[in-house]
Amino acid sequence: MRTATLDTNAASVMQRQDTFTILAGITDMIMVLDGTSLQILAVNHIFGRETTDLSKVVGKCCYKVLFGRKSSCQDCPVVTAMTSGVEERRTVILPFHGENRQFSVAASPLRPESKGDNRILVTMRDVTDEKALQARLLETEKMAAVGMLAAGVAHEINNPLTSISGFTASIGRRLQKLECLDDDMRRELEESVATITAECRRCQDIVRSLLTFSRPQFSCVSVLPLSMIVRDVVFISGGLLRQEKYQHVLVENILQSDPEPTVVGDEGHLKQVLLNLLVNALDAVVASQRRKPRIQIRTWLEGENAFLAVEDNGTGIEKKHLSKLFEPFFTTKGPGQGIGIGLSSCYSIVHAHQGDITVRSEAGRGACFTVRLPALTGGDVDG
Repeated sequence: MRTATLDTNAASVMQRQDTFTILAGITDMIMVLDGTSLQILAVNHIFGRETTDLSKVVGKCCYKVLFGRKSSCQDCPVVTAMTSGVEERRTVILPFHGENRQFSVAASPLRPESKGDNRILVTMRDVTDEKALQARLLETEKMAAVGMLAAGVAHEINNPLTSISGFTASIGRRLQKLECLDDDMRRELEESVATITAECRRCQDIVRSLLTFSRPQFSCVSVLPLSMIVRDVVFISGGLLRQEKYQHVLVENILQSDPEPTVVGDEGHLKQVLLNLLVNALDAVVASQRRKPRIQIRTWLEGENAFLAVEDNGTGIEKKHLSKLFEPFFTTKGPGQGIGIGLSSCYSIVHAHQGDITVRSEAGRGACFTVRLPALTGGDVDG
């Protein structure tokens, strides 16, 4: 009898050890809450590693530990799970180690069949990187669709443009042979032909810029003068700049030409970086409601580096936000105005080009974003 009891106890100890080993191997943060008071009753070792000393967590309310709040959160998944008796899932954003991170939260009643047990098991999984990857894949798919559309539009536009250009050139040649025209009529017709030719070239430039920008998913490395990147982006942003809320904004280009800053990189990606910075600057100067809103785009060469800066006199950025600007999903814009992936994408693109991007700003005094890229020197070109 005693031997059987010892065997049973040994089996029970081994089972508990196995259970502990399984729980210790779980990389999600786990905590048990009192569903009524929302106090933390227990946490796993991962929770302690990711947050603070476990002794400072147990016994405190979850909303105070996780969010620094004085009362429970609206639409709390724990409260919902306690009321419904079934598992409830949410995605929440929490500040961890100075960064905003996204967590998938699941709240489940431990014993839903027991009316006296109000404990809730909460698991939290960090899904920030997964969400960022999903957003970038979505952006890539969207840009691929735009690229296909642009390619189709370019084909349909280029055909008639070619005909118009050809017939205009033919008219220009024939004008030289017509003797029945007086000087004024000849000059007027020549000016008209020159205008048509110039407008055809402008349309071709628009199509080329759209095609280049709308296909960033294909990595095509080439030698790129930064002035060309700036001019093309400002050019394709013409429609945006002519909108009523932006048309009073002065966009000034100060581009170094001798020597001209030149880099090696993906044209579409680098244009995407500048376009994101320009759009953010436009939103900032409009929000500031200044009488003379201004954006300055500068390029220059310094040592072995080429620099591109976008500076505005808009609302500026609060000091507490500066360290979080390039985190995925961080945004200071209102709902529906952005998901916070633009600057994160800029950061990734610039770093993929062996460069970096920095920001200098004060609240109410504008902001300046500076992109540094390895410059292509004369020796590099010759080699």
